[in-house]
Amino acid sequence: MIFACLIAPSIAFDASHTPRPRVARSSAPAMEVTPPLPANQRHFLHINDLTGAEVREVLELAKTIKPLVKARVPTYKPFDGQTLAMVFAKPSTRTRVSFESGFYRLGGHAMCLGEEVGIGKREAAKDVSRVLASMNDAVMARLFAHQDILDLAAYSSVPVINGLTDFNHPCQIIADALTIEELLGTIEGKKVVYVGDGNNIVNSWLELACVLPFDFVCACPAGYEPDAGLLAAVAAAGVGTASVVTDPIEGVSGADVIYADVWASMGQKEEADARARVFAPYQVNEALMAATGKAETIFLHCLPAERDKETTDAVMESAQSHVFRQAENRMHAQNAIMVWALGAPRP
Repeated sequence: MIFACLIAPSIAFDASHTPRPRVARSSAPAMEVTPPLPANQRHFLHINDLTGAEVREVLELAKTIKPLVKARVPTYKPFDGQTLAMVFAKPSTRTRVSFESGFYRLGGHAMCLGEEVGIGKREAAKDVSRVLASMNDAVMARLFAHQDILDLAAYSSVPVINGLTDFNHPCQIIADALTIEELLGTIEGKKVVYVGDGNNIVNSWLELACVLPFDFVCACPAGYEPDAGLLAAVAAAGVGTASVVTDPIEGVSGADVIYADVWASMGQKEEADARARVFAPYQVNEALMAATGKAETIFLHCLPAERDKETTDAVMESAQSHVFRQAENRMHAQNAIMVWALGAPRP
């Protein structure tokens, strides 16, 4: 009886209970998908992602913006109220100063992020990308692994600009092309000879030769050639030309531009002594400059330079040297790249 008394209320309740209609639960939130860039925006990862006409557009835009920036024209501020996140896995002088100063002078605010980001170590590139894109209008990254810049772009809803990887350095070469055009009228039809290691600088020169008509020569020791796929791409494009020679005297004959870089890049410094022995015949000195047979040949270097190694102090300080115009042009070229990539108002 005690048992029955205890359960009776429950039985009575169940008998009188009318079940509510079943309500379908809402489906789980869909997985986050990176939205595509707006139609007027682009990433800037490789020069040959652009057409020749687009590269020409960027160069002409740089020529238009440069005098406005140098004159501190207050009315052209296309990045007013915008922010640029700059990620540095590699240390930098020119890349940081040129992007930060340039974005600021065009009205925006740039922030520098260093090793605390830890792309590929502390956090996956695709995670960093989505976080930065959610709070900024553009991302610039200077990295080691090229795959990291590709991942940043693949997962970003804002333009990503390649500030350098071990594979290429597209911003540098746009600045170089701008410098050549200021000094020689146009890069088209010119002979540009790089003397030294077939590194990421050379790879971006090859990217440019895919889309603009000029002759590019890499004079380097055997075993230090640039990317074979890019050499093939230049040949397949049929726009510019590219060749590799081992004799620097042969290579510079008739050159309009001689270009040098350090023999041991970041991550190769432990090989510096061995590389110095291999590259000693490739020093750009007064004799090699004279071997072009043209008094008007100019000398360029992407900096930093190890004077009296890959080039002499005398060449660096000569009237043919325009390395500091070239360095300043990083800011002006990248301003144009950012205006183009963000689809910002043109002057």
